[in-house]
Amino acid sequence: MPPLAVPNGFRQAKGGDSNIVTVNVGGQIFQTTKQTLTLAGSKSLFSRVSESDSVPFIDRDPELFSIILSLLRTSNLPSKAKAFDLQDLISESQFYGVETLILNSLSNPSQFDAYNLEKSLILPLNGRDSPSAISTTPFGSVHVAHGSKITSFDWSLRRKSTILTQFPAVDFLLSISPSVAAAGATDFSGLQILDLENGSVKESLNWENVTKSSSTVQAIGSSPEFLFASFESGRRNSNSILVYDLQTLNSVMEIGHNEIYGAQIDSAIPASKLSWVSSYSLLMASGSHSGIQGVLGNVKFWDVRSGSVVWELKEKVDCFSDVTVSDNLSGIFKVGVNSSEVSFADLRKMGAEDPWLCLGDKRKAVNGRKEGVGCKIESHGNQVFCSKGGDLELWSEVAMDSSKKSKDGLDDRVFRKNLMGRMKDTGGSKITNMGFGGNKMFVTRKDQQYVEVWQSSAREF
Repeated sequence: MPPLAVPNGFRQAKGGDSNIVTVNVGGQIFQTTKQTLTLAGSKSLFSRVSESDSVPFIDRDPELFSIILSLLRTSNLPSKAKAFDLQDLISESQFYGVETLILNSLSNPSQFDAYNLEKSLILPLNGRDSPSAISTTPFGSVHVAHGSKITSFDWSLRRKSTILTQFPAVDFLLSISPSVAAAGATDFSGLQILDLENGSVKESLNWENVTKSSSTVQAIGSSPEFLFASFESGRRNSNSILVYDLQTLNSVMEIGHNEIYGAQIDSAIPASKLSWVSSYSLLMASGSHSGIQGVLGNVKFWDVRSGSVVWELKEKVDCFSDVTVSDNLSGIFKVGVNSSEVSFADLRKMGAEDPWLCLGDKRKAVNGRKEGVGCKIESHGNQVFCSKGGDLELWSEVAMDSSKKSKDGLDDRVFRKNLMGRMKDTGGSKITNMGFGGNKMFVTRKDQQYVEVWQSSAREF
């Protein structure tokens, strides 16, 4: 007979096998292998346990230990973990030095499931101010600006802290790390780098404009290497985008500097949104202005190294209420201020004079009703999320026959819309912000003193 196949994770223990580790936790004996324990890392308690020549005794809860050990073996929490409070598991993982494993199991960005998101949790904020800005980190911690305060929730959303800033109200917020953020306001001079753990200002960055007036922040963005800030002079007669080294916070370049004379509407528009496009190494800067001619705007793609504009789109007919860029989909998406419809421009056609393709009702673009005022649009992964009033739309690309080509030789692209959430999740106050971190989406609404957490029902703990 052929020998039996040995499944993964199974080994035959031999007498005196030096690879088997025995440990006594709270009076209960556990056995595992050195290979399993090394998965915890060299700085964990398990590393010392694996090197012990005797049977070590750990005065901890054996039931919680069994959950941690199962996590080490499979990289996933077992179903029985739901019987325990999450905070107990986090505290236990911190004792053993393996909190990162819990984080990877419960809040990994790869677990984000756009088609299965449901409103699962409400994060209350202190005070009467509604959220004005939110910023997330890759593994799901979130910082929320409300009034002059910033409230931070850790990745588990169980630990919460609040700091008071110098701003009358924080309008822009960007996470630089889990404990450091850049903040600015449209009515208070300077960009501040804040230590969110102790509430101190690490650095204050300013733009010295020609008139020597105060300079207020209009947008913040970042790349792996740089921090970007859009400034406007207090007299609103000049604006610029400054580029800072993300590590040293030293100013390395100034781009898009405009001094405004007379009725130069185009140059009077400061960038109100900054987005880095990694695959093209370009900075997208967009801004709009409402006047007697309607809403006008522009979208510029900057080569930061040379300080030159690679592509500029001027918005006149149905200017954007909001605009976003997706690296994964290689496209720009806007929601029209008149139509409230989503349009798409293919980045592969960079340089085209009229690249926009309306994904909704084209007729609504010229009705002049401004149905899209206040609508928000953001991209995450392979999807685009658009808010319309209190509802959310999810746009995704449809797989097409690659043999079908457009006139320019590129594949035809089609996008489809889905409404998000269960019936009880729809409606409500107008959505003001959307953010993404870990396997979760965060949503804020007008006049509401809380943050909604949306995540896959299968991933709820």
